[in-house]
Amino acid sequence: MLKEYIEDVCKKAKEASACLINVSEDKINAVFYTLIDLIEKNRENIKKTNAVDIENAKKSNLSFALVDRLLLNDKRIDGLIESLKTLIALRSPVGEVIDGWVIENGLKIEKVRVPIGVVGIIYESRPNVTVDAAALCLKSSNCAVLRGGKEAFYSNKFLSDLIKDALVQNGFNKNCVGFIEKTDRDGVLHLAQAYKYIDVIVPRGGEGLIRFVFQNATVSVIKHDKGLCHTYIDKSADLDKALSIAYNAKVQRPGVCNAMETLLVHKDIAGNFLPRFKEMTDKVSVELRGCEKTTEILDNIKLAEKDDWGSEYLDLILSVKIVENMNEAVEHIQKHGSNHSEAIVTEDYSNAEEFLNRVDASCVYVNASTRFTDGGVFGFGAEIGISTNKLHARGPVGLSELTTYKYKIRGNGQIRE
Repeated sequence: MLKEYIEDVCKKAKEASACLINVSEDKINAVFYTLIDLIEKNRENIKKTNAVDIENAKKSNLSFALVDRLLLNDKRIDGLIESLKTLIALRSPVGEVIDGWVIENGLKIEKVRVPIGVVGIIYESRPNVTVDAAALCLKSSNCAVLRGGKEAFYSNKFLSDLIKDALVQNGFNKNCVGFIEKTDRDGVLHLAQAYKYIDVIVPRGGEGLIRFVFQNATVSVIKHDKGLCHTYIDKSADLDKALSIAYNAKVQRPGVCNAMETLLVHKDIAGNFLPRFKEMTDKVSVELRGCEKTTEILDNIKLAEKDDWGSEYLDLILSVKIVENMNEAVEHIQKHGSNHSEAIVTEDYSNAEEFLNRVDASCVYVNASTRFTDGGVFGFGAEIGISTNKLHARGPVGLSELTTYKYKIRGNGQIRE
């Protein structure tokens, strides 16, 4: 029954996708204006519903960082509204002529952006994804099928109902955004294999979820892999700048994929930098796990084990390693990183450019926190996820990444001989 239920949701989304063909951007924006109004009017109901998920999460003994991912307070509700306003202001890429030319026989060829069709999104925790993902799909003339995690079920359901209401009020088929109300684990498999109706699937969540989808999907996958992000403090770094960046990357919001999980420090400045950094992080109870050289400088911290270098903690825990030089830092990142977001703090221009060129990740930073890897920050309005793929999308997945293209060829009777 679960498989049939999910296939029915997906089939209805596929059928609804026809109504988005050639729909005007103004009509889609009207849905967003209505949704903004509905979110504002239901602000208190959103928070009350979210409180149920928060209470259940606490009863399940989820970590503070994971509970924080669930929270919808006034600031985050404001963020939902702002992301919708940003999307309204952005131009849809659909219909854009990427390239065009005329071949020798007179055929006129255009390469044009078109919607992907139906996008399935499997996500854990953060209920803001319900609005962001649905809105991005609609703005790029795609239908969406959403499958959130059980820990945010009530928040996700309430928000998805508001989205459907906004669609209906503006004359759209409510099935343009499908929401799977079953949280059974097997539902992930059924959605990932609904190839008759789903054109691409985006998994967002823990390493286990992403690996399962990637290994079992019969639908194309835009992989939002784990965020094992590093910050390397070079020997030429401005230490005040480095302290601020590293602290922000770990502490500002530790339970998200662009938070720093491993700090790499050049041996020449470790003795000065690390005690100051520990003093800052002790105030917010960050647990440091260091290599042997780090434990010689910092008292009373855990010795990092082999598994720590490959761990995405999503919590106030940080691995720390002292390296001989930038080459060792880059090699460590290439061995343990997840191709998500990596940063160097340096005042050496040559080292900065070498780091940018050598490190294989979707986003590479010089003198800035990895926390900036975000579709909203990049000016995309929001994001479906951070793709660690190399095809077809990489980094924050916004409107353009939710399109494909086709060739339009116009002739005047040409035949091939």
